[in-house]
Amino acid sequence: MAAPLIRTDNLAKHYRLGETDVPALQGVTLEIARGEFVAVMGPSGSGKSTFMNLLGCLDQPSGGRYWLDEQEVSTLSDDALSTLRNRKLGFVFQHFNLLPRTSALDNVALPLLYRGLPASERHALAAQRLGQVGLSERMDHHPAQLSGGQQQRVAIARALVGNPSLLLADEPTGALDTRTGSEIMALLQQLNQEGITIVLVTHEHDIAAYADRIIHFRDGRVVSEST
Repeated sequence: MAAPLIRTDNLAKHYRLGETDVPALQGVTLEIARGEFVAVMGPSGSGKSTFMNLLGCLDQPSGGRYWLDEQEVSTLSDDALSTLRNRKLGFVFQHFNLLPRTSALDNVALPLLYRGLPASERHALAAQRLGQVGLSERMDHHPAQLSGGQQQRVAIARALVGNPSLLLADEPTGALDTRTGSEIMALLQQLNQEGITIVLVTHEHDIAAYADRIIHFRDGRVVSEST
C-alpha cells in the first residue's frame, strides 16, 4: 500500500499573547493519500488556517510531528523549509497575489526563478501551465487586463509550474462570483483527476462538496470527517 502524502501525529500549535498561551491547534492526527482531494472546514478560530499554514511549511508546530512525501518536516530549519516549499508545494490564495506590473507568463514563471532555470525554460514551462488552465491567449496580459476568474487561473498555473507534490488552496473562490467560483472548482477537480493532491480550506459547503473528503475542525481539533 502506498505511503500517504501527508501524515500528522498529534500536531499542535500554540501562540503566546502576553501572559496567555492560546492553543490554535490541539493534537491533530490524520493522513491524506496521494491523489486525494480534501476540503478542510470549520468556523473562524477553529484551527483550519493554522493547519493549512503548517501543511504549507509557512509556520512550525509547537508539538507533534508532520511528514510530507515521507520526509519529516516538523523539525526542519527555515532554509530547508523554504527549499521544500519551492520544490514540493503549490499555493493558491483568495486574493490571487499576482505581481500587477508583470505579465501572466512572468507571474507563472516566477517560482522557477529561485531554481536557477534559464529564462527560456522558465517561460516554456509557464506557457505549458497557462495552456493547461485555458489561458494560452492571455499570456502577455497583466493582471488588471484579466477578469477575477482569469487571475485565479494564472495563480493556479503559478502554483503548478514547479510540479508540486501538493496543491494548497486557501478560500480560492472567496473573491469570485458564484459562476466563476464554480468554474475554478471544476478546474481544480479536473487537476485532481489528473493526479494532483489538493487540500482546500473553505467555509462554503457547496465548494467543499467538490472534494472527496471533508475534514471538520472545531476548537483546534478534528471533530468529524465525511465523504
